[in-house]
Amino acid sequence: MTAIVSPSFINGILAAPSSKSSMQRACAAALLHVGTSHILNPGISNDDKAALNIIGLLGAKITYHETGIIIFSEGYSSKSPLLNNEISCDESGLSIRMFTPIAALSSSAITIVGTGSLVNRPMSFFDEILPTLKVDIETDNGYLPIKIKGPLQPTDITIDGSLSSQFLTGLLFALGEAASKTITVFVNNLKSKPYIDLTLNVMEKFGYHIVNENYDRFVIHPKPKNNNTTIQYTVEGDWSSTSFLLVAGAIAGNVKVTGLDENSTQADKAIMNALKDCGAAINITNDYIEITKADLKAFTFDATDCPDLFPPLVALAAYCNGTTIIKGTHRLAAKESDRAKTLQEIFGKMGIKVSLEKDELFIKGSVVKTAEVSSHHDHRIAMAAAVAALAATGTIEISNADAINKSYPQFYEDLKKLGVTVDLIQP
Repeated sequence: MTAIVSPSFINGILAAPSSKSSMQRACAAALLHVGTSHILNPGISNDDKAALNIIGLLGAKITYHETGIIIFSEGYSSKSPLLNNEISCDESGLSIRMFTPIAALSSSAITIVGTGSLVNRPMSFFDEILPTLKVDIETDNGYLPIKIKGPLQPTDITIDGSLSSQFLTGLLFALGEAASKTITVFVNNLKSKPYIDLTLNVMEKFGYHIVNENYDRFVIHPKPKNNNTTIQYTVEGDWSSTSFLLVAGAIAGNVKVTGLDENSTQADKAIMNALKDCGAAINITNDYIEITKADLKAFTFDATDCPDLFPPLVALAAYCNGTTIIKGTHRLAAKESDRAKTLQEIFGKMGIKVSLEKDELFIKGSVVKTAEVSSHHDHRIAMAAAVAALAATGTIEISNADAINKSYPQFYEDLKKLGVTVDLIQP
């Protein structure tokens, strides 16, 4: 699909989309919980659907209601029957990193596959860690498919936290479920700490007891038996996807967003710091967050712990007077695209100079020009290009624009609700 986004003055109020980070973790917790889980405000993205499909294949029963999703599970262990010995994570990086250790709780042989860019994303940390937990594993030189056979045996373990906080999330779930005595996960150089806060928050709501000792050690206590209970969990509004709406308000008019929690552990709520630093007009009430267009100035931002903010931040920086510096580009190479280079390419086509030096992006604010760009099948690149179009000299034409379905399927419709002219052309 191709999206043609026209310069538009925006004005309106929207509800924040559901957080796929929160939703997918809730799916994992619901699978492991013996009993019923009522998931409120569930997500509808492709990544959310992938997580639901996975837990269904691992034995959970899922029904849809007007009030949310009901998930019934008998738990998941070495003896749990599988509906299928092959699990597809589609293109979800979180799903494959989180559910692989969880799936390894089973004594059955399981093959884990994916699609799209996930096929080219390295998974070598599984080769390094899972054998120490007595899991047989075979990969294609660190890439998909992954073949595993458990059951995973919990023990004290040391991991490199710079590899993936998502992998640590999966380990915490798997070890938390399997531990019959207190064990400790030692972590070196952990990245994306706020995402681990989110993991621990979800796990606590589902009855796990894990003590975080300064992100260097995670002490896992045996999980109390709370069988046949009903747990209600509300999926948070998503700061990652909503960051594009907030940036849109800063450069092209006014937007109010409901359903965001300022006290959330989500890393991407840091977008508010960038908006404040660049001079956007901000109004926070009990009901919504409002961002209004203003004269914007360049800013410096460290995105090491929130790398998904790079695309909306580059769109914001394009309209700031001066040169903005965003740190942490080493976190971008293994995303849906090589995002640092992709951002440099597509914004270059729009007349914005983006320089990559060591671990930093330098974005020189200027006039955003009409252009034809590709999303490179990356959902956040597609959204960044669409937002950048809102105050450009002409339309921005985005090919492979349906990449947004991975995280925010209603993105273009939400832009239209704000008054944006968006023409969607099917192939």
